[in-house]
Amino acid sequence: MKKEKIKALVMLEDGTYFWGWSFAGRGETFGEIVFNTGMTGYQEILTDPSYYGQIVTMTYPLIGNYGINFEDLESERIQVAGFMVREYQPFYSNWRATKSLGDWLSENGILGIEGIDTRALTRHIRLFGAMKGGITTETLNPKEFLEKVKLSPDYVGRDLIQYVTCKEPYYYGKNGKEMRKHFKGEGKYKIAVLDCGLKFNQLRLMVERGAECLIFPAFTKAEEILACNPDGVFLSNGPGDPAPLKYVVSTVKELLGKKPLFGICLGHQILGQALGAETYKLKFGHRGINHPVLNLINKKVEITSQNHGFCVNPDKLPKEVWITHLNLNDNTLEGIYVPEIKAFSVQYHPEHAPGPQDSVYLFDTFFKLMEGRVENLYT
Repeated sequence: MKKEKIKALVMLEDGTYFWGWSFAGRGETFGEIVFNTGMTGYQEILTDPSYYGQIVTMTYPLIGNYGINFEDLESERIQVAGFMVREYQPFYSNWRATKSLGDWLSENGILGIEGIDTRALTRHIRLFGAMKGGITTETLNPKEFLEKVKLSPDYVGRDLIQYVTCKEPYYYGKNGKEMRKHFKGEGKYKIAVLDCGLKFNQLRLMVERGAECLIFPAFTKAEEILACNPDGVFLSNGPGDPAPLKYVVSTVKELLGKKPLFGICLGHQILGQALGAETYKLKFGHRGINHPVLNLINKKVEITSQNHGFCVNPDKLPKEVWITHLNLNDNTLEGIYVPEIKAFSVQYHPEHAPGPQDSVYLFDTFFKLMEGRVENLYT
């Protein structure tokens, strides 16, 4: 018997709307509507905490053909507010897959929509910018649903890391996650991680290089982090607007110069603010696994994985800050380094999950800083 299709409405706050069908769940949800240009990696995207509060549209037209496995998750749950594709493939084929994308979304109460013109939606966002919106299978009157969208919470100006950070410290080592608040002494390096929306693969790559990690909630004070006497401090990625995160910026200011420090994505934006810069919202953000970035130190181009809607304005960075990386699509800031305090960060995701491995050397850069080796840092 053929399954009955459930009609769905997609609405942007400017009144633009699209019709589609639900392939996962019923109900309605709200968030900033964004697009990702990756051809693969939907599982990592769905579980990336940086997407918390967002409804993600995949520009690649066919999604779901390799199903879902539980080895490639980037956090412990699905983080997106909703998921939209042109065509959903319910019949998956992959030797590691254990269930379909639609079943997984439904089990977790996440709306999945197919059949919309994702090309037209993407073009609209590129022209008019990312904006809040909603998807529904219940309120199918466009005028009525538009009012709900307009009343939904704004994405800009909200502290979203409170919803994704860990609630108490925990340990991550060669045997994975453990609920303990102290280092075990099994690693060559001890790394304190400030969790603003951490991805698991960042921890995996540091452990592969001989580290053990102690992960702290984003609201942890600097003195508590320093009390564990780490060899370095890592600032993770995370969701939303970096401007409201004054308490995290204050903590990082107190850490500067005391331990080598490495920041990724939101961690880069927090470091930038701690150094005196401001952040601003990009028109439609950078989300995908094919963004070219120029390494200004070695003059090489890296193809990078990115997921951010805000950027650091370099105009107010002090002169001792080196600009190390630039985005070749729009010349926005992608990386900084402060030699005097052994602190550096990048706007993109070097942990290649999903995406290319061009930038994984930056984890080696972090370990060089912890060892006191500053030669050839960016190679």
